[in-house]
Amino acid sequence: MAENILNPEVWVDRYSDYLYNYTIVRVNDHVVAQDLISETFLAGLKSKKNFKGEASERTWLISILKRKIIDHYRKINSNKGKAEVRMTYTSEDAEGDWLEERVSDPFDKTAEDTMVNEELGLAILECMEGLSEKQAAIFKMKTIDGFDTETICNEFNITPSNLWVIIHRARTAMAECLEKNWF
Repeated sequence: MAENILNPEVWVDRYSDYLYNYTIVRVNDHVVAQDLISETFLAGLKSKKNFKGEASERTWLISILKRKIIDHYRKINSNKGKAEVRMTYTSEDAEGDWLEERVSDPFDKTAEDTMVNEELGLAILECMEGLSEKQAAIFKMKTIDGFDTETICNEFNITPSNLWVIIHRARTAMAECLEKNWF
């Protein structure tokens, strides 16, 4: 079996559309998807000396992209629970605004909760890869992003009953996958 080689000069032409389609289903944000793909190409260039040729160029880039997507969600999740609080108060002793940035409730989650949430998030991403592209996109839009039925049906040109069949099948597959791989 011949070893695969890297040819970074053609990555954008050969793989950008494929990587974009792969990414947009998972992040549902055009700008974020483009950023993640750019980061993937950059990381590939930086680590090309580590490429062993055991996988194809595309497979290698997808593995880098998967890590970038996981890191993206980790970053989002690490910012949850942080907010900006602004209060205007009036009292006899003092007047004015009180501002505290990035307030988080330290009693909200334990380290174990955080670890379990990260593991579950990674397991969900892995299990979504087992769904068809259409199933994964619809599952994400309905279950994760909270889009309404009409919006999803219009985007995919399907009926509401077809949507619910797809959602049911996706949830069943996800539950089986999570039970096997996470619990």
